[in-house]
Amino acid sequence: MPVQYEGIRQEHVAVRKSAGMFDVSHMGEIETSGPQAEDLLQRLLSNDVTKIADRGAQYSMLCRDDGGVLDDLFTYRLGPDRFLTVTNASNHEKDLAWFREHAGEFDAEVTDAHERWAMLAVQGPEARAAVERVAEGELPARMRTADVAIAGVECLACGTGYTGEDGVELLIPPDGAAAVWDALLEQGVVPAGLGARDTLRLEVCFHLYGNDLSEDRNPIEAGIAWCCKLDTGFIGADALRDLEPEQTLVPFAFTGAGIPRQGNPVRTATGEGVVTSGSLSPCLDVGIGMAYVPVAAAAPGTELEVDVRGKLRAAEVREKPLYRKETSG
Repeated sequence: MPVQYEGIRQEHVAVRKSAGMFDVSHMGEIETSGPQAEDLLQRLLSNDVTKIADRGAQYSMLCRDDGGVLDDLFTYRLGPDRFLTVTNASNHEKDLAWFREHAGEFDAEVTDAHERWAMLAVQGPEARAAVERVAEGELPARMRTADVAIAGVECLACGTGYTGEDGVELLIPPDGAAAVWDALLEQGVVPAGLGARDTLRLEVCFHLYGNDLSEDRNPIEAGIAWCCKLDTGFIGADALRDLEPEQTLVPFAFTGAGIPRQGNPVRTATGEGVVTSGSLSPCLDVGIGMAYVPVAAAAPGTELEVDVRGKLRAAEVREKPLYRKETSG
C-alpha cells in the first residue's frame, strides 16, 4: 500500500465523508484449528476467547511472560474449532513462531494462512452501501463475519475496521482481489493509502504497534486493560495482575501551532514523557497525538509541553476519541 494516491487529506476526508478503501494485504493471517484450538488461543490471547460468538470477532493482545506486548490482533471464529487471527505485517513471522511454540501443549494445528488471503478495508459512512451494490448476500454486522460473494468473488467479510467509521474488511482469495478492487472503484470508493490510514486511526485514538504498543510497554500502561481478562490465565496475566504503572498513554492536542511526531519529548508538571504518535488532524486542523506521560498528568485538561525540534509547543490532554462526528464541522 502506498503512502498516498491523490493526497492524504483528500483520502482522509473521503473516508470520513463517503467511502475509501485500503489494500491491507500486507497484514498476516494465522489459522488455528482442532479440538483444543480455543484452549490454545485462550492461553495466548489476552481477551476471553470463549466469548467470541459463532462467526464473531474479538480484539486482544499477544503478550510476553512479563506483560510486554508482542502484537495486537483481531481473531475471528469461523467454526467451533476453527479461528483466523489477523496479525500486524511486521510481526507476522514472530507471532506465527509464538503460536507454534505453544501449540505443542494442545491438540491444535497452527497454519500460516498469509498466502491464502488478500485484504481490502472498505471504510466510511457510505462504505457498506457501496459494497452491498456489488455483493450477493447480506454483509455482517459490526464485530461479526460472513461468507459473501463480492463482484462474483467468494470473500470473508468482517465487520471490523481501523478508522472509527463503519465499513467492512474483506479477506479475498488473491486471484480475485483485483476484480473486487475494480468493482468498488466503479462504485465511487476512493483508494486510500498508509498516510490516511494513520491520520484516521489517530483521530479516534486507535493504537499502532511499533508506536503506541511494543514489547517495552504493557496493556495496562497503554490504557487497554479492558481487553485483558486476567482470570483466563493468558501468558503475561500474572505480571499484569497487580501492576501499578508509572506512566499511561494519553491523547493530546496542541493548543497552538505545530505538529507532534513520534519521539518528541513531553514535559508535564509531574515529570517527563514521550510522544508515540503524532500528526496534523485533517478534520480538527490542529496537531494531535498520543504520548506516554506520568499517571498524575493523565487527566483531560492537563497542560503539556511538547519539544518539537527544540521548540516547546503547548498542548493539553484530551478525552478519547479526539475526533467526534457530532463536534466536527
